[in-house]
Amino acid sequence: METVALTSLARVGGCAAKYSAARLETLLAGLVPAEAEDLLVGLDPADDAAVYRLDNERAIVFTVDFFPPLVDDPRAFGAIAATNALNDVFAMGGVPLLALSIAAFPEELPVEVLGEVLAGADERVRAAGAILAGGHTIRDDEPKYGLAVVGTVHPDVIWPKSGAKAGDVLFLTKALGTGIVLQAERDGVAPPGSLDAAISSMLELNRDAADVLRPFTPNAVTDVTGFGLLGHVHELASRSGVRAVIDAEALPLLPSAFALAEQGVRTGGDRRNRDYAGPHVESHAEAALEALAYDPQTAGGLLVSLPFERGAVLEATFGSAGLAIARIGSVEAGDGVILR
Repeated sequence: METVALTSLARVGGCAAKYSAARLETLLAGLVPAEAEDLLVGLDPADDAAVYRLDNERAIVFTVDFFPPLVDDPRAFGAIAATNALNDVFAMGGVPLLALSIAAFPEELPVEVLGEVLAGADERVRAAGAILAGGHTIRDDEPKYGLAVVGTVHPDVIWPKSGAKAGDVLFLTKALGTGIVLQAERDGVAPPGSLDAAISSMLELNRDAADVLRPFTPNAVTDVTGFGLLGHVHELASRSGVRAVIDAEALPLLPSAFALAEQGVRTGGDRRNRDYAGPHVESHAEAALEALAYDPQTAGGLLVSLPFERGAVLEATFGSAGLAIARIGSVEAGDGVILR
């Protein structure tokens, strides 16, 4: 197969390509949310996916996510994009059922490249327990790929991002730093092995973490993606009417991510995330850790708000299952976000 550097065809890749959260809020403010008794999660407030109740036992979870290439390997690109979309269903407490591809590719690219993208996506969809059943492809100068995903969830056990309560503890299930590591790779300054570690993290479905978490009935859950940890913490805190306190020293980090942040490596998403969440964040952390907390993530981990008394058992259960989890902060009465 002809070798093509996919990232050379994109201005920015992965979730760093997301529309600015601040501009998105302005855009959505002009839309009138749909009113329907069975629309359990829609635009008011928006969450990781929409949820529609079918009956007392079943609801469907629906999401869509796509972005330009963030790595050159087409199979890895398809797999990461699929993982990122599927994880929205897990973040709602659901289980993926069916996926459709959304693809935009230059006609000049060998068809085998697109075939590898689809193969990578199909492997991750199958690993999530779902089926890749079709899709839609258009011509575009900049490659883009993602999925529309339908899943199921019980109407009474949806995980919103608006349910955090004072006294909760906050957990994160994946390390931070994918945006900075990918930017360092583009800049030619990434240390050996750092890109592989970032790709491995982005290929990890949140399925196992969600399965372990489900019996603990968390108060609030979201996945950390393009708005960075602080952007998603701000959303969780503001929609829950609480203050989130984050311990910067407790943040799990990808190998080399801290050193690269200290060197000043940043993505374009760093500024947009600061514009969005910065006015609501009181930071006392050193610059590198603050940058990692704003860094846009792709296929990031679950951010979980859980009653304090269940925290130790959750950590032990994750450890027994061989899964990573880090206690990164707490929830208290008030508003805003403190990074200390």
